[in-house]
Amino acid sequence: MVALVTGASRGIGKACALKLAEDGYDIAVNYNSNDAKAAETVAEIEKLGRKAMAFKANTADLKAVQQMFRDVQKEFGQLDVLVNNAGVVDDAYLLMINEESLSRSLDINIKGYFHCAQQAALKMMSKKHGKIINVSSVSSILAVEGQGVYSATKGAVNSMTATLAKELAPRGITVNAVAPGFIETEMLDQIPPEKLEEYNKSIPEGHFGTAKDVANVVASLCSSAFDYVTGQVIVIDGGLSL
Repeated sequence: MVALVTGASRGIGKACALKLAEDGYDIAVNYNSNDAKAAETVAEIEKLGRKAMAFKANTADLKAVQQMFRDVQKEFGQLDVLVNNAGVVDDAYLLMINEESLSRSLDINIKGYFHCAQQAALKMMSKKHGKIINVSSVSSILAVEGQGVYSATKGAVNSMTATLAKELAPRGITVNAVAPGFIETEMLDQIPPEKLEEYNKSIPEGHFGTAKDVANVVASLCSSAFDYVTGQVIVIDGGLSL
């Protein structure tokens, strides 16, 4: 079994890659810029006894994505799972949003997901089996000030998940999404401590989640136990959105 995880050099993507490797998958590690971090992920997967290779590609670039999928097919011979995780967060209030940031978020968070889903579906259709997992966010259903653009892109991810699930179901491909809340990754480092404390108090479970919490759900969706589940968005937020 082979899984391609985008944005797998760190954070949630890396956790998903490692968890799927533990479950017996060989892993194609996609990354955009940090060669050293990608190499670390590959090394950790290999220590688990699975094959891993790093593939550098900006998912917003269709030609780069097409080449990446050709390379993955050449090196691994098949593709069973795509975890669409690569994304950007560039918070700004409405009157502070600039065009460059807006375009970058739309290109990576929406177009990037479509690019990868399209190429994955082409590889999976021939064997009439495959799993596509899109990483969304609780911000897609919960209004967070300053995240208008990010929320919009993740709302789009939820909508595309449902539509692609309906399109691809007859071809044996399931499409689901996970929507994490506040997860202990590098993204939280950008938030002032006093704001983090405020957010923490608003979580019914009383603490932030971990990347492994998200990876466990992603891995479950990739298992045969969830073969009859498609088009769903599973929220992982400790009750924050309740």
